[in-house]
Amino acid sequence: MFVCSRNKWRSRTAEDLCRALPGYEARSAGTEPGARRRVDAGLLGWADLIFVMERKHRDYLQERFAEELAGKRLMCLRIPDDFTYNDPELIDLLKAQLSPYIRLID
Repeated sequence: MFVCSRNKWRSRTAEDLCRALPGYEARSAGTEPGARRRVDAGLLGWADLIFVMERKHRDYLQERFAEELAGKRLMCLRIPDDFTYNDPELIDLLKAQLSPYIRLID
C-alpha cells in the first residue's frame, strides 16, 4: 500500500511500479480530502506493508487509524512532492527507497 497526499503522482507511480511484480498486489491512496482515492480503514486493513512518502503521511495515519495499523509495517520513504506521475527520476528514487523491502525487477 502506498500513501501520499493526493494519490495523483507519487503513490500512484509506486502502485504502477509494483503492481506487476510477481507475488505482490499494490494499491495506493491519498490523505487529503480531494485525493483521487482517499485512504480508509479498509485499504489499511488489506495491506501487509504500508509505505508513506513523507512523515506527515505517517503522522496522519497513526493519528486516525491506530487500530488498523496495529501489527502492520509502516515505512516512510522520504520522497518529497517534487515529481509528476511516472517521472523517470521518481521511478529511480522509488526503486532505491523500496529495494530494502521489495525485490524489484528491472
